[in-house]
Amino acid sequence: MPEFSYQKPFPLKKDPTPYKLISKDYVSTLEVDGRKILKVDPKALELIAEKALADVSFYLRSSHLEKLAKILNDPEATDNDRFVAYTLLQNASTAGEGKLPSCQDTGTAIVMGKKGENVWTGANDEEALSKGIYNTYQERNLRYSQVVPITMFDEKNSGTNLPAQIDIYAEQGNEYKFLFMAKGGGSANKTYLYQQTKALLNDESLTAFVKNKIKDLGTSACPPYHLALVIGGTSAEANLKAVKLASAGYYDELPTEGNIGGQAFRDLEWEEKVQLICQESLIGAQFGGKYFTHDVKVIRLPRHAASCPVGIGVSCSADRNIKAKITEEGIFIEALETNPEKYLPAQAPHLEKAVEVDLNQPMADVLKLLSQYPIKTRLKLKGTLIVARDIAHAKIKELLDAGKPMPEYFKNHPVYYAGPAKTPEGMPSGSFGPTTAGRMDSYVNLFQSQGGSMIMLAKGNRSKAVTDACKQYGGFYLGSIGGPAAILAKENIKSVEVVDFEELGMEAVRKIEVVDFPAFIICDDKGNDFFANL
Repeated sequence: MPEFSYQKPFPLKKDPTPYKLISKDYVSTLEVDGRKILKVDPKALELIAEKALADVSFYLRSSHLEKLAKILNDPEATDNDRFVAYTLLQNASTAGEGKLPSCQDTGTAIVMGKKGENVWTGANDEEALSKGIYNTYQERNLRYSQVVPITMFDEKNSGTNLPAQIDIYAEQGNEYKFLFMAKGGGSANKTYLYQQTKALLNDESLTAFVKNKIKDLGTSACPPYHLALVIGGTSAEANLKAVKLASAGYYDELPTEGNIGGQAFRDLEWEEKVQLICQESLIGAQFGGKYFTHDVKVIRLPRHAASCPVGIGVSCSADRNIKAKITEEGIFIEALETNPEKYLPAQAPHLEKAVEVDLNQPMADVLKLLSQYPIKTRLKLKGTLIVARDIAHAKIKELLDAGKPMPEYFKNHPVYYAGPAKTPEGMPSGSFGPTTAGRMDSYVNLFQSQGGSMIMLAKGNRSKAVTDACKQYGGFYLGSIGGPAAILAKENIKSVEVVDFEELGMEAVRKIEVVDFPAFIICDDKGNDFFANL
């Protein structure tokens, strides 16, 4: 009979994270029964959540920025790769000014805490952490994205970005350690669970599986990605939890081999293989090329003999993950890069001139101009856009279903799928990047048949139904760069005005005026789809 032996499931090595001290207040120690107890005032939890969510909304890790800068110096990178990387570095510099968050979708606040058994708070930790999150979303120019159910089908925006997802675990010691995440809907939606079998666990089958499933990710979550692939897990939820943490870099310090105790480990060989598969997909940094992923983490876990869960997920170009801790020395959060400008080259990369498109012409004239150019053509837009996303589309469909006409603004102007963050004082717009186009796919055929949505602007790939509708009705889908919400607000959006459904808050229909707004032709009026050719 084997002897009992306990194996820590995720045996991380020493934490190499750079931390900065934010306060020595609210922390003290005392001796109880020979133990040194860390006594933490609930105000410390409020403060650490407030500071962490504020920093992660405006700053990124140096390692992430270094990977973006690497694209600009890679001779194998395409012009489109370089254009996206340069724009994202510009966006990081703008967000680093502390007014415009890096992404308009400032995310669901997620907290994972590991509380040492010798840490005393004497409070509801989740309530104190939630208060800190509340403070940040109230005081900074962030967006309230959380909707709460009133009935099964009726929902209302909470107006605070609460509730947050907070998970607290117990461990030994007298430290309180955290990972804070601001997880946007686009990247959260690109988390997949596949229930597989032992038949997957060979080189040929796993390679074919990865090649096939990588396509499910698409570009709507704003690549280049930090991709996580987790194979195994004692349950489906254990697998997906590991996916989320691996995509945030939390498991970078795992060992690189397994043992009879079932420790989790990184498979470096398969990380290289999956990275190569991603490069050879030619999806690139959104519009074709090599840089679909910055890096790949492949984690192998133990499993039940009858189950083999496989999870895939990403952290997007808004790589908003930050560690923090409370020790007897004080309250610390991870030191993110506050000077992202240093990663920008002295000169922008050379690119072919974009086609300039004046949107303040009759819709028929704009369609005629776009019809002259092939898919992948880079555009520079100026003029009026109508902004509408999920709930506004549902409202307009209700009008059509009731026999009422399509609103004229949907006929006369292109529609931009987006929802802004709060507007800083003295600026025309808050962070205002595109949202995922695919969520509006089911409306396109109906709307185009009524003369609306003839030109759509958003991020990510579309279904064949959209391509077919554009061919039938003469429409276009233009891809906007996913990720640069701050720079778009600062440089490209000149005015914002609510024109319909004001009660919907960030989901209201708006009219915006833009200049030099970057876009690419993705689906045209001839039935061509850029992503279908990859």
